[in-house]
Amino acid sequence: MTEARAVVRMWRGAVHTEHADEYVAYVERTGMAEYRATTGNLDAWILTRDLPDGTTEIVTVSRWESFEAIRGFAGDDIDVAVFYPDDDRFLVERDEVVRHWVQAS
Repeated sequence: MTEARAVVRMWRGAVHTEHADEYVAYVERTGMAEYRATTGNLDAWILTRDLPDGTTEIVTVSRWESFEAIRGFAGDDIDVAVFYPDDDRFLVERDEVVRHWVQAS
C-alpha cells in the first residue's frame, strides 16, 4: 500500500474530564510511543472531546503502511484493542475492538 492508501486504525474510550490531560499524557507515553516506534507506522495522534456528562471522549488515530505493519504493534488479531496497565484506572468507557479503514484519498 502507498501512503495515499494507508490503513487507518481508530480506537475510542472515555475518561472523567478532570483526568483527561493526565490520561492523554499517559497514552502519549504508552500507546502513541509504541505506535510511532513500530516499523510501518506513518503517524499517530490523539483526539479529545469534552462531553456534557463530565467525561472526555478520547480517540486514537494512526496510519500504517499495511495491515501487516499493524500486526507488528497489535499482534495477529489486529481488531482487538491493546491496553496498558493504568488504562483500568482512567477509563470509564472503552471499545474492546478497533476499527480499520483503507484511506481512499
